[in-house]
Amino acid sequence: MSEAKTNDWDKTFPKSDRVNVEKVHFKNRYGIELTGDLYTPKTKQAEKMAAIAVSGPFGAVKEQASGLYAQTMAERGFITLAFDPSYTGESGGEPRNVASPDINTEDFSAAVDYLSNREDVDAEKIGIIGICGFGGFGLNAAAIDTRIKGTVTVTMYDMTRVSANGYFDAMDENARYELRENLNRQRTEDFKNGTYAKASGLPEKLTGEEPQFVKDYYGYYKTDRGFHKRSINSNGNWNMTSTLSLMNMPILQYSDEIRNAVLVIHGEKAHSRYFSEDAFKKLKGDNKELLIVEGANHVDLYDNLEKIPFDKIETFFNTYLK
Repeated sequence: MSEAKTNDWDKTFPKSDRVNVEKVHFKNRYGIELTGDLYTPKTKQAEKMAAIAVSGPFGAVKEQASGLYAQTMAERGFITLAFDPSYTGESGGEPRNVASPDINTEDFSAAVDYLSNREDVDAEKIGIIGICGFGGFGLNAAAIDTRIKGTVTVTMYDMTRVSANGYFDAMDENARYELRENLNRQRTEDFKNGTYAKASGLPEKLTGEEPQFVKDYYGYYKTDRGFHKRSINSNGNWNMTSTLSLMNMPILQYSDEIRNAVLVIHGEKAHSRYFSEDAFKKLKGDNKELLIVEGANHVDLYDNLEKIPFDKIETFFNTYLK
């Protein structure tokens, strides 16, 4: 992947000679300006085309996995938009490195606003791809935004569930209350100090004692494979008190009311597989599908072209953005 990074190409994946890419800007309904990379096929097949907005993973930037997905789907005939969520990457919002279940859901709808108003996009043929934590926010967007005709989640996290309950729902009410107390004490200190304490992130070096999924994350974000200087997971930390709103606002409350199509994709070996399987159980209708990728771990579906089922994703969007 190191050869992908040149003076005029700042992505973690090689540039395709089959698409054009340009930087675009648009605002969400909170007035935050988002920045995205718009990918268009060099050979357009129609005056108005189907479009896909892509974001994630949680703590990543558009130059990483979401850009790879966007470029690949543009090669397959779609207009695509990989964007940085609010408060991260090249998008606006202060303070930096904040996550919000509401605003990050809104970011997808803001991308749909932008795509719907492009002259080369058919506003009735817009879908989204959400990766990792933005798979959960993407499902939440699909529940509220009926303009989204097809949703693909990949290696999905429900960030509100894992924030409130811990991994594998191991956190009980007392532990949750203790966490709230600690985070609210930190709010007081942040206000007094005029700065925002950082949450723990990936280690700078592995000791070998870490859980396998931490080693997997490190292997993507902290090496030439996927490192990017603007990525929180590569070179920074989330704002610690972001966890408060994630704990208190379950995002998939109305996912059973999504009427448009959903494809849920997860790796067989991923520690996070249960998020997708449980989310899928709640979905209704015969236009919903769960695909478990044999042998894949969580980060394989970020950039492993031998594991990511792009043919399946293309078929899904060709079917439901018709």
